Amino acid sequence: MTTNGGFEPVFCTIVPPHVLDRLAGSEDPALAGPARATLQRDAYERTHRRLTTVVGAPSVAAPPGTAEGRPHRTIHDAGHRQDLPGSRVRGEGEEPGADATVNRAYTGLGATFELYLSAFGRSSINGEGLPLDATVHFGRDYNNAFWNGERMVFGDGDGEIFLDFTLPVDVIGHELTHGVTQYTANLTYFGQPGALNESMSDVFGSLIKQYTLGQSAAEADWLIGAGLLAPRVTGSALRSMKEPGSAYDDDVLGKDPQPGTMDGYVRTGRDNGGVHINSGIPNHAFYLVAEALGGHAWERAGQIWYDVLTGGELPQQALFTDFARLTLAAARARYGEAEELRSVAKAWEQVGVPAV
Repeated sequence: MTTNGGFEPVFCTIVPPHVLDRLAGSEDPALAGPARATLQRDAYERTHRRLTTVVGAPSVAAPPGTAEGRPHRTIHDAGHRQDLPGSRVRGEGEEPGADATVNRAYTGLGATFELYLSAFGRSSINGEGLPLDATVHFGRDYNNAFWNGERMVFGDGDGEIFLDFTLPVDVIGHELTHGVTQYTANLTYFGQPGALNESMSDVFGSLIKQYTLGQSAAEADWLIGAGLLAPRVTGSALRSMKEPGSAYDDDVLGKDPQPGTMDGYVRTGRDNGGVHINSGIPNHAFYLVAEALGGHAWERAGQIWYDVLTGGELPQQALFTDFARLTLAAARARYGEAEELRSVAKAWEQVGVPAV
């Protein structure tokens, strides 16, 4: 990993390695086989694929003729192979076809574009109308979705543990937000900065879902990946921002390991230092702020988090305390000595992260 603003190869998946590791150890070949194949493919993508960074590099603008303030989406179909990008099956403005997976990917890219533009005035993930590309039907029984620095890629799941990865719109928003982070703070994908990277994607993935459904903070379920787990799984989602550690408790998957406070912080060398596990702590802090402020979470809580992510002061190696301190500063700068500031301070105190 770099620390100087240079190239940082980041490959971000929605399903954490510890979940796939657990499945890969199953005695049921119908569960273990797809999990092992997914882990192998993820390792290949992580190690061998050229991944993009934007620090010190020019942003890519929308193609000539693209309407201002509109997304430019292209969906490809891998045809259950693992060659990217696959065959082009739908472009911007084209009518939906018979493939529901293609249509969901197209709609999810649009929902992500809409939230960032409407709530934060950001045109696509790079702020300059970057085209949004996605590939569906990646591999066979591929149990993941990922952002590879250039495009979204969705597996269909194995049907036993995971269903189609285009089903939850927050999964799409989560992965595309890794692109926003890549083009802004470019948080190092290891340890606490990596957990912040994952948390940013959960936060804005949840906001995209809430915005799409027109939900208030009180109405939202605050689950990441609800609808992704197959019926045989005892669980509701991959993660819970409201109650980290409660998303699943299953004989095969095990128990959701996320902590909600620093008392449960997990020190591990797996999963890039536990980036998908310890993200529960800043996730829960955001939930507490949104709950305290009420209304639409993207309007005030989301604005504070967005200001920090894009403000230019968040270091690549930021720790939780760095991020907490900057959220206090952002709340004060935008709202003054008001309830927003008090809610942010109280939330970080509740999760055990010093903010001053």
